[in-house]
Amino acid sequence: EVVGIEDGFLGLIENRTRLLTDIDVADILARGGTILGSSNRDDPFDQRPPGSEESIDRSDECLGTIQKNGIEALIVVGGDGTLTIAEKFRSKGLPVVGVPKTIDNDLAGTDVTFGFDSALHVATDAVDRLHTTAESHHRVMVLEVMGRYAGWIALKAGLAGGGDAILIPEIP
Repeated sequence: EVVGIEDGFLGLIENRTRLLTDIDVADILARGGTILGSSNRDDPFDQRPPGSEESIDRSDECLGTIQKNGIEALIVVGGDGTLTIAEKFRSKGLPVVGVPKTIDNDLAGTDVTFGFDSALHVATDAVDRLHTTAESHHRVMVLEVMGRYAGWIALKAGLAGGGDAILIPEIP
């Protein structure tokens, strides 16, 4: 059995889980994203109530949710922040499988991370569309893409779309 945790670590804190069936996961491959939602960097080890500077460690509540639901191990899909939190749970004795997913493509030991290819296609399409608008209006267009500290999306989309200049964070 696979138990899905809604909205990532936030769902773990709030005990929002559901058993995933074949019907739940049918046809999700082409959709991208997640059917469970994500928690936007909610760290159970560092929860800050609204308007408070005080940090609260709610990781034991999460372990309680895991125990109540008979979860034997966590399979955690995400980037730096998510996998750092997963490592903290592992250090507390919980079996964890970390699955790196980052559109930044900044993971050593792999050529392409999943999530990157989808982002690259969208960015390349945007570059292509901007070319016609820029030409018809005789203007310069600037396209900013995601990538935080890694310029892979900008570089590859700019090359694929024939960008005149490509700025990446690796080169000041």
